[in-house]
Amino acid sequence: MPIKHGVFVTERATSVSAPVIAASGVPFAVGMAPVHAAEDPKTVGIPVLCTSWDEFVAYFGYCEDWATYPLCEVAYSHFVVYGRQPAIFVNLYDPTTMKAATTAADFTVINHKVNLGSKAINDSTLVVKVSSTTITKGTDYTVYFENGEMIIELLADGSYYSATTLNIVYDEATMTSINASAVATAMEKAELCMTLLGVVPDMLLAPGFSDNSTVAAAMASKAASINGLFRAKALVDVPTDSVNGATVYSNVVSKKNTLAMVDDDEIVCWPLVKLGNHTFHMSTHLAGVIATVDTEMGAPYCSPSNHAVKVDSLVLASGAEVLLTLAQANALNAGGVVTCLNFMGSFRMWGNYTACYPTNQDVKDYFIPVSRMFDWVANSLVTTFWSVIDRPMTRLLIDAIVDSANIWMNGLTGSGYILGGRVEFIDAENSLENLMAGLVKLHVYITPPSPAQEIDFTLEYDSNYVTEALSAT
Repeated sequence: MPIKHGVFVTERATSVSAPVIAASGVPFAVGMAPVHAAEDPKTVGIPVLCTSWDEFVAYFGYCEDWATYPLCEVAYSHFVVYGRQPAIFVNLYDPTTMKAATTAADFTVINHKVNLGSKAINDSTLVVKVSSTTITKGTDYTVYFENGEMIIELLADGSYYSATTLNIVYDEATMTSINASAVATAMEKAELCMTLLGVVPDMLLAPGFSDNSTVAAAMASKAASINGLFRAKALVDVPTDSVNGATVYSNVVSKKNTLAMVDDDEIVCWPLVKLGNHTFHMSTHLAGVIATVDTEMGAPYCSPSNHAVKVDSLVLASGAEVLLTLAQANALNAGGVVTCLNFMGSFRMWGNYTACYPTNQDVKDYFIPVSRMFDWVANSLVTTFWSVIDRPMTRLLIDAIVDSANIWMNGLTGSGYILGGRVEFIDAENSLENLMAGLVKLHVYITPPSPAQEIDFTLEYDSNYVTEALSAT
């Protein structure tokens, strides 16, 4: 055996784990997109992570018809209006099966082009004729999409460049099978994000569908438990149409309750919002505001309320403008509804409560930033300590977990993200039977700051200042 002679240094793994911070402000949106117009269409029904507008358009296409393709609304708001990323999208429209044949019809050629609209599909069913002669794609004409609309353009070196009428038959998109039930079921796809993308969302969206009670309930259920590990918030809308919705502020809270939007994992919005010529669901903009605030603040401890929202009016489904006073906006807030308030010419998101307010009076449930901080801390603890699962359960391991978590808690406190926090191993909570079965319970105490929702100044006339000001020196 060789002799060791001298001074030697070895290294061992650090016993304290560095925290793995959970993602914050990441939306997961379910709906339809014009994938038949995309350059690189992704698989239908599978979550896709996008980090830019260009990436979304390449994967899903884009069309201004947001009522038909609501994922375009989310992408436009998140990437273009708010400049946030990433976002996760699940498209439910399958152009290979969800289509119907049109009847051959004559179209007038304008500037050598025919616009077939956003539902036209460029596949083998497309037949273009001049009179009774079928002309050839790639030789006589080309097909491309512009703003999601399919264009037939006659080629200058083709035989029919001067044609004034084209007889065209094609298949067009139909989405009657994509209903509330389909969207509710698709919320389960959030389960795939951890394994496929390595990112777990903390906001669930379904604009155009989340105002349905079935969808809203499915969103709240999935927000409470993604993979049985992670937590999120469902951003939902109270409908604003005259048949099934609330068209005046005084009916919103009762409609919210009728739709059973009362969960602490839901944030309820009303009404719609408008920016320029675009009308959005407020939940879409709330996701952009939350992502912006989370990024600026470093953690989800700050409420989205009273932060700028990039809209210029509030509207109903009919297009009628909604004018809310402060008292009316506060009445919505008191019923657990988030809205927008025009304060001195600047629109601000307005409301600190999740949907469970006022029935649920637990501060960790009803305040949006407090509830989201609980979610974020829980998600971060899961991601940080997943690596020690199945290690030998020794006191050294337990102490290492507790020490690591407390160092992180101290950092959160020092940053102002929480008022205080600690993690403890409590003997009374860990029975011999549980320890023998490999079950360790650690107790986490945290206190995120509540939003400064009300600040009261008392004005009083002080006559002493008269004496001081007018007395002779």
